[in-house]
Amino acid sequence: MIGVLGLCDRAVAELALFAAVMILLGGIDDIIMDLMWWRFRQPDPVRSAVPAAPPLPLAVFVPAWDEQEVIGAMLRATLARYDHPDYRLYIGCYPNDPGTIAAAAAVAVADPRVRVVIGAHDGPTTKADCLNQLWRALLADEVASGLTTAAVVLHDAEDVVDPLELRIFDDHLRDAALVQLPVVPLIDTRRRMISGHYADEFAESHRRDLTVRSAIGAGVPLAGVGCAIRRDALDRLDHGSGAPFEPKSLTEDYELGLRVAALGLRARFVRWRACAGGRLIATRAYFPDTINTAVRQKSRWVAGIALSGWDRTGWGPRRHGAEYWMRMRDRRGLLSVTALLAGYLALVGWGLSWLSHAVTHSVATPFGPGLRILLMLNTGLLCWRLGARAMHTAAEHGWREGLWSLPRALVANYIAMLAARRALTRYIATLFGTTPRWDKTAHRFPTQLPSGS
Repeated sequence: MIGVLGLCDRAVAELALFAAVMILLGGIDDIIMDLMWWRFRQPDPVRSAVPAAPPLPLAVFVPAWDEQEVIGAMLRATLARYDHPDYRLYIGCYPNDPGTIAAAAAVAVADPRVRVVIGAHDGPTTKADCLNQLWRALLADEVASGLTTAAVVLHDAEDVVDPLELRIFDDHLRDAALVQLPVVPLIDTRRRMISGHYADEFAESHRRDLTVRSAIGAGVPLAGVGCAIRRDALDRLDHGSGAPFEPKSLTEDYELGLRVAALGLRARFVRWRACAGGRLIATRAYFPDTINTAVRQKSRWVAGIALSGWDRTGWGPRRHGAEYWMRMRDRRGLLSVTALLAGYLALVGWGLSWLSHAVTHSVATPFGPGLRILLMLNTGLLCWRLGARAMHTAAEHGWREGLWSLPRALVANYIAMLAARRALTRYIATLFGTTPRWDKTAHRFPTQLPSGS
């Protein structure tokens, strides 16, 4: 019995060593990113009220599958909020989704700026396929009217747009082919632990990560909402095929940003405020607030970015160290989850080992000095990581949510592990010929719009 316990102790130690080494590498990577952000950070500028030039004609694409509960409210709010004289909303629907068609058409009847586009195929396909339907409808409208659109803006059916959003795009699309605004998840206080973990992650990625990516010249991946792509860039991605968005991609937004960067075109992440000390000009929306829906959404992100997207986008331009680093960070999700799982299993193993040795009155195999040092370093890195995340969350959502981000880290880890398992299953299925489908979750639109936005 004592010999078996000794073998178990060594197995747990090896598991812990693997987890500790991988977590250390990830922690060092995050610290470098933190230091880079500290180097490049600047106060969010305030947008001038005076337009720099005549407004650009813009088309806003909103792909919609099974969105009858939110699309009507979203469209009415968008039309009421946008401060821009020249835009049109294109709503992508499917012929087998009459509820969404009816809700969107009810708004279109009252406002000619809304154009409902019904695709040729039943849904769901992929979000990218729906966007391509909208692109082809835009091209047809331009031929009929003789007018050309300057850029396409992307949004989802649950988004709360910022009134100044299109003005910001006007300002920056003059010399940038792609512009991404921050995304700020709304927190449902009734389900703060799940909905709030999105707020923590986006606060960190859209305050730190994209700021650094933009500053060092790496590709800026799109979030799929609150972003604009200039018309000439989409034409170059189209190649006359009528499909500038990758129809088989699960994360066409992420890939689009990298594809634009591969063309050598300028991309920009923009954090501006409406006035001094005022609201951040950003897209706001409710994200999934249950474990099941969060896992479904995040598994699509993992499968699209870390697995199938890797197959299509590779590592970017040769000898571009910044691009290699950023893509490595994007794709380390599965490896990070493996390290987390190993660490949690090691904790359980140590607990069982302690209990077994207590029952048998035996002495556990002591840790080696190397493992002890690693555990001490990782403890310090964990404190740093939690503190940095709390700081970013507090900056976007207030100090109370900053404190809530600490226990939410455990929830985020649990969801990440479940999502990684589901993503791997979906990816393997596509290797055997399964067609990618729009695995969306139910959305909701705020009954009362966020204050100050």
